Amino acid sequence: MPDLPPLRYLTSTDVTAVMPPLPERLALAETVLRGLAGDAELPPKIGVHPRPAGSFGHAMPAYLPGVDASGAADRVGMKWVLAVSQNNELGIPAIHATLLLNDPVTGVPTAIIDAGPITAERTAATSGVAIRAWAPAVDGRAPRAAIIGAGVQGRSHVPVIGHVLPGVRLAVFDRDPARAEALAAFARTVDGIEGAAAAPDARTAVANSDVVVTAASFVAPPERQVMTGDWLGAETLVVPVDYATYCAASVARDAGLFVVDHRDQFLANREAGQFDGYPDPTMTIGEAILAGTPRPDGLVVATPLGIGLADVVFADAIARRAASAGIGTLLPR
Repeated sequence: MPDLPPLRYLTSTDVTAVMPPLPERLALAETVLRGLAGDAELPPKIGVHPRPAGSFGHAMPAYLPGVDASGAADRVGMKWVLAVSQNNELGIPAIHATLLLNDPVTGVPTAIIDAGPITAERTAATSGVAIRAWAPAVDGRAPRAAIIGAGVQGRSHVPVIGHVLPGVRLAVFDRDPARAEALAAFARTVDGIEGAAAAPDARTAVANSDVVVTAASFVAPPERQVMTGDWLGAETLVVPVDYATYCAASVARDAGLFVVDHRDQFLANREAGQFDGYPDPTMTIGEAILAGTPRPDGLVVATPLGIGLADVVFADAIARRAASAGIGTLLPR
């Protein structure tokens, strides 16, 4: 029997060490979005709901065909993620994610990867593709952006915003003022960020912003869909990373363009009550990019749902970089 390829385990620290640089992450995200508009396979998340209340687990298998007819350039794998909000009381993270990567030709497992850092960076990169495509043009002043939510996703979006909106002035809001201040302080050290400050409330942060990223906690918000059109400028781009936690359905209904990264996953989540009142999307982000869809007049809403194909594509790039650098632990079979 021929030797099987090595099975590499990558910790969170390993993954961070070999995370592709930001321009490559944006390119990977665009590859994912284009693939979703083509031959990629990505079923809606398969969910279970273990104890305690409010917890969930999602299985996220994904497959992206490559250009090589042999299948050698394909990517295939699955992310398994569980969220338990009560973990915060124990001082451990609320979300844990593991990714299994397989050889696309033989199906042999090739990597087991802590997917926490991937989750943060692939979502922010997807947002970056949308911001690059549909942020409103500004003239005679610096672009302005707001981030609602100063957690992991808020932090991962800061370098992306600085990269795609160079010279941007950033407002940050979080229900915990100390977290907002900390994220604003971090943002002031990031390339492309001209200035950053914490805002006293969400509406103040959003006011006059060209781009608004909402990345608040999904778990038991005091109110949902509070950010209505009267909070926003006429040409604002809204990127609701937190599903409909902040962004009201009326904003999507009134938008000149409403796009999502994956239509079937959006519809499944709407059926489950995550996007109550939202309209059908105009198209997917990948479809709009392939069609060269220009920025329309009025609001634009671009919703990255967090898709398993992005995890797999990022994991493939990370595993290759780890193998080249000799990083990770080789596990016996």
